[in-house]
Amino acid sequence: MRTLAVATALTVALVSAPAASADPTTLSLPTPTGRQPVGVTSLYMKDTSRPDPWVPTVPYRELMISVFYPTNTTNGTTKQYMTPTESERYMSRLGLPDVPLDVMSTVRANAVVDARPAGRRHSAPLVVLSPGSTQPRATLTSWAEDLASHGYVVAVIDHTYENRAQTFPDGRVTDCAACEVDDLPGFWEKVAKSRAADTSFVLDELLRAKRFDLIDPKRIGMTGHSAGGAITTQVMLADSRIRAGADIDGSVHVPIPDSGLSRPFMFMGSTDEYVPGAPGPYDDWETDWLHLTGWKRWIMVAGTAHASYTDLGVIADGLGVDLGASVSGERAVAITRAYVRAFFDQNLRCKPQPLMAAPSSSYPEVTFVG
Repeated sequence: MRTLAVATALTVALVSAPAASADPTTLSLPTPTGRQPVGVTSLYMKDTSRPDPWVPTVPYRELMISVFYPTNTTNGTTKQYMTPTESERYMSRLGLPDVPLDVMSTVRANAVVDARPAGRRHSAPLVVLSPGSTQPRATLTSWAEDLASHGYVVAVIDHTYENRAQTFPDGRVTDCAACEVDDLPGFWEKVAKSRAADTSFVLDELLRAKRFDLIDPKRIGMTGHSAGGAITTQVMLADSRIRAGADIDGSVHVPIPDSGLSRPFMFMGSTDEYVPGAPGPYDDWETDWLHLTGWKRWIMVAGTAHASYTDLGVIADGLGVDLGASVSGERAVAITRAYVRAFFDQNLRCKPQPLMAAPSSSYPEVTFVG
């Protein structure tokens, strides 16, 4: 399943990589491309209306969210990518010699922690990001920072007990309870239902928060990588506030119903693993494509691996790891950022985008399916 493939692919690549030559002190995310500095804050949220879906003995649902936003300052502490404990839990399952287990805690991000948001009331579109299965919200930081530098507010959700390590303000670190049942019938339906409830709750909380009154409640979008992208259609069907969505390289296990989805949507994935009409990781896209009744775009990117679209591609390059992609991690992230931003600029800001109209000579790796 492609939604679970990123961890496996990274594991295989790292095991065969010349990891001893890595210099963790040089690991950094690409600089955001927009004009505005970026701030970030971590939020703890508690939904007392439902028990946790993965640990039913917990009578409520706890979530950690990273909110990225435009600010006017570059002064302050930049975001820590992962804590040492989170990094150790994330890396220990890979069993890599000569790679410090805390390596992910050394990755340099760009956003300034708790900087004051900048912008007029209801001036900024909001984009929700959902990470892949077993992956923490940190792995989508480069997307979030870039969108925020262009004036978006971005909420990245950690879906509790679906990733390997998540830290709460009181110091608790939860693990991946969902990983113990991912082979059971109905698992993906449960993921979709749970993440839809998580997303709606986060929207409720953010839209009532005075600190983020720059969010325009009528311009909300969603995307994600792998499982996070795949469930975006289901979240949109559950919450009409989400006006546009995109699936970045995620196999769809819960299809769009025959009634369809009429809001704008985009698929983006790897050309190297797509043969139109043939079984493969994108044949479920072909089914969903028929049920997308609004504006839609399907683009493919040559030379990418599953992890290329996220921060993991850039980090793998920094560690000397070959993920099997022919384009660099930084190039893959640049392509992803450009097309995701163009999609939301067109469909949330109502600004026609050449990248959404036709293939571009600036991105020869990209082809249009539809």
